[in-house]
Amino acid sequence: MLTVKVLHLWMVVSWFAGLFYLPRIFVNLAMVAPNSAAERDRLLLMAGKLYRFMTPIAALAVVLGLWLWFGFGFSGGWLHAKTGLVVALLAYHAYCNRLLRDFRAGRNRHGHVWYRWFNELPVLVLLAVTYLAVVKPF
Repeated sequence: MLTVKVLHLWMVVSWFAGLFYLPRIFVNLAMVAPNSAAERDRLLLMAGKLYRFMTPIAALAVVLGLWLWFGFGFSGGWLHAKTGLVVALLAYHAYCNRLLRDFRAGRNRHGHVWYRWFNELPVLVLLAVTYLAVVKPF
């Protein structure tokens, strides 16, 4: 069980690294000057590679989390709340893909300030998930 926990935490930390950095790339993309195609292409390449890297990590984090839940019988309201937050993170992850597609197609609809705020959402979710997993308040 401890090995599964370690692997789960490793995948979660890696996934969050991507969730923190990808929107930062979006901030930079939103600030690229219209005449700077090389910078835009470089940032799009970075964002695409990061998204492709973090997606299987997210899947492994979820699979290992489910293994812990169903394989070892954790229970409690805290786990259901945590699972709800993980579902929200998966939606955030998928929305990042949509934003990336919009950038690639030249259809970005948000400014860099919006992306700065968007970048803070996973920080808040990480705080809540960590609290629920450690304190198990209910």
